[in-house]
Amino acid sequence: MSAPHPQSAPRRSKGDRTRARILDAATALFSRSGFHAVSLRDIAAHAGLTHAGLLHHFPGKEALLTQVLSRRDAEDAPRLFPPDASGDPTERLMRLVYVVARNAHTPGLVGLYAKLSGEASDPEHPAHDYFVERYRLLRERTTVLFARLFAEHEPPLPHDPASVAQQLLALMDGLQTQWLLEPAAVDMQASVRRLPDRTRPRAPADPLDRGARPGRLPRARR
Repeated sequence: MSAPHPQSAPRRSKGDRTRARILDAATALFSRSGFHAVSLRDIAAHAGLTHAGLLHHFPGKEALLTQVLSRRDAEDAPRLFPPDASGDPTERLMRLVYVVARNAHTPGLVGLYAKLSGEASDPEHPAHDYFVERYRLLRERTTVLFARLFAEHEPPLPHDPASVAQQLLALMDGLQTQWLLEPAAVDMQASVRRLPDRTRPRAPADPLDRGARPGRLPRARR
């Protein structure tokens, strides 16, 4: 009996391909020029469509922006929170470094996250629900990650996972804002890379080692 042929991935419809092309164009233009400097007509032209053709798929620029942000999150999710939750929590935490490193190449998109998350604190903002849900999911999943990290330490660390998760998100947002203001003075990637070491307590110094030099025993007191 011959082996079955592997099923090929389903082909996307013409509408799906057009929407993907629009999102690619919007991502490129938003990253390059920001949200306010780009019009729907700019995006339509970049995607090879008419203004009316774009509106057939997206009702407005805010809705399009939300889809751009959601798609970026969907790309990051498998790296940050893979389906297999049994992996090393420290290694999974270090996946954040990858995301930060990539963000350093898209200042326009980082700026959009920073600006829109502030604007979206207004409940009437079109991206309000998106950012509320995004931060809620990030807090929940990162809390679980830190809980595993602290529990696997010997002895278990007494930190509050939820509090550390909130601090991590605040660190990320703050670093990105500082980096946008002064890129040459802020190394986001290095700061995030050092985070796991700061969640572990340092071993207390042995008082008998005071005054000891490398390779020598400490002097006995008389």
